[in-house]
Amino acid sequence: MKNIVLPESQNWDHYWSLEQTQRFTKISWSKRRIISILKRYLKTDGIVLDAGCGSGFFSKYFCDHKMTTVALDYAQEALTIAEKMTDGKAVTIQRDLLNDDLAVNIEHRFDIIFSDGLLEHFVNEDQNRIIRNLSSVLKDDGVIITFVPNKFSPWELIRPFYMPGIEEDPFTFKQLIALNERNNLCVKESGGINVLPFTLSPDRWCGKSFGMLLYTISGKKDS
Repeated sequence: MKNIVLPESQNWDHYWSLEQTQRFTKISWSKRRIISILKRYLKTDGIVLDAGCGSGFFSKYFCDHKMTTVALDYAQEALTIAEKMTDGKAVTIQRDLLNDDLAVNIEHRFDIIFSDGLLEHFVNEDQNRIIRNLSSVLKDDGVIITFVPNKFSPWELIRPFYMPGIEEDPFTFKQLIALNERNNLCVKESGGINVLPFTLSPDRWCGKSFGMLLYTISGKKDS
């Protein structure tokens, strides 16, 4: 992957303060398809970490399904939106996932650790560190559910207009699998979604190649 510049906290605060950014609190085809995957892993009375919670859309989803939800983000502005989105039901915490003290500062151990729109904003070395830090607060039988943008999706041509000032480096499917495996995670399920933003989308056949998002569901290798 190319070297990219990590957005500073003030970049994210500015981004989440933009009026047009509020659309990310709304349902979309990609969110519907993410939910169709998430719902298979929900656990009654389970606990979930929404890592890089952004608008709090998925934090609200987890709260609505009676899961204890921790919404974590780097930007205070995003946490303010997420707290409003969840009516204060989610525990919101501001953390830098590159700090290796996550397991010390978070008392919970999670059944699900979810991220969407997180890892593509970091270089390889930092992605490894984030995955290791997230693994440190994962239950032995828990899963890490990761969604990232696909380098070969047509969406990448227009994304800069929707996310001004925020740089990212999208993934290939092979790169996403490798990220999990080199950090001692076993990939249980993988694929791509949202090839077309319509009711019918050939995600099963074309998702890994041209889907807007790629995903993995992984667990600890020794579990």
